Amino acid sequence: MKKKAFIIPVLILLFISCKKSEIHSTSTDTIDSTTTVATSPDPLPSWNDGTLKKDIIAYVEKVTKEGSPDFIPVESRIATFDNDGTLWSEKPLPQELFAFYQVEQMVKANPELAKKQPFKAVVEKDKAYFEKGGMKAIIELVGATHTGMTEDEFENSIKAFFAQAKVPGRNVPLKQIRYQPQLELLNYLRANGFKTFIVSGGTVEVIRGISADFYGIPKEQVVGTSFKYKYDPEKNVIIRESDLSHFDDKEGKPVAIQLHIGQRPAFACGNEGGEGDLAMLKFSQGNKYPSFQLIVNHNDSIRETYYQEKSNLSLNTAAKNKWHVVDMKKDWKKVFSDN
Repeated sequence: MKKKAFIIPVLILLFISCKKSEIHSTSTDTIDSTTTVATSPDPLPSWNDGTLKKDIIAYVEKVTKEGSPDFIPVESRIATFDNDGTLWSEKPLPQELFAFYQVEQMVKANPELAKKQPFKAVVEKDKAYFEKGGMKAIIELVGATHTGMTEDEFENSIKAFFAQAKVPGRNVPLKQIRYQPQLELLNYLRANGFKTFIVSGGTVEVIRGISADFYGIPKEQVVGTSFKYKYDPEKNVIIRESDLSHFDDKEGKPVAIQLHIGQRPAFACGNEGGEGDLAMLKFSQGNKYPSFQLIVNHNDSIRETYYQEKSNLSLNTAAKNKWHVVDMKKDWKKVFSDN
């Protein structure tokens, strides 16, 4: 795997010390709260009444009203959302938890793997291995646990993981780290003719495994970091290889949007924290139709996790370009989904 192409946040080191009991459970959660909000008289009930909520509703109303000078045809109503830190919490990062789950399952099937790196480091909770190896060691782990299998096999692993996984420290299903206000926003946009896409730096295969269940977004509307594929004609299957095809972050996001969607989004939403969504929002702002850019600011240390960019680049860019910013403490009545 090419180092320069793929960056996994070093938060992965944190989870080496997590107990298995914190990550796994036998309970499942199959209730999806994303399908009930659009019929409410208030389309955004988990958003506090204020300027941002009014601006969102005003934008949707003006671009969907026929005869309005701001009207956007249905085929051009494209909305793109980052995933980590935008639709669900990224601390801890679910894909990192999945990598550890994969190690556990792969070692169980083949105990000899526990003697080889990077599996050995995970099994023995060897932080020093990852600290010394840095990004190269982390990339090696992701490549070892996310590739070399058919798509059906990998999707089955994803579904098994998300059916059982619990959030370390909170002991709730991963479905409950979805942001309830964002679920409502997705539904509100769809109820008004918008086609919603996830455009994430996470690997596309992981997100496709849960996008319909978690967000009501079909897998074909997921854009993400992707590995190279090869076709096995004898078995008639697709195999994912360890080299990356595309890293879907920063400037890579507009490229992936053009490749997979073919047009600029009219509505684009990302988050402050890693500077990864700015290019997508700038790309959206170049739309020939009226556009709306939104950034989630993680400033609520009580209900979520407080973190900010040292550069403050995302918030500075938002102010410069007059983008909208979610003040999580002020704008969201509640943060997480109950279901």
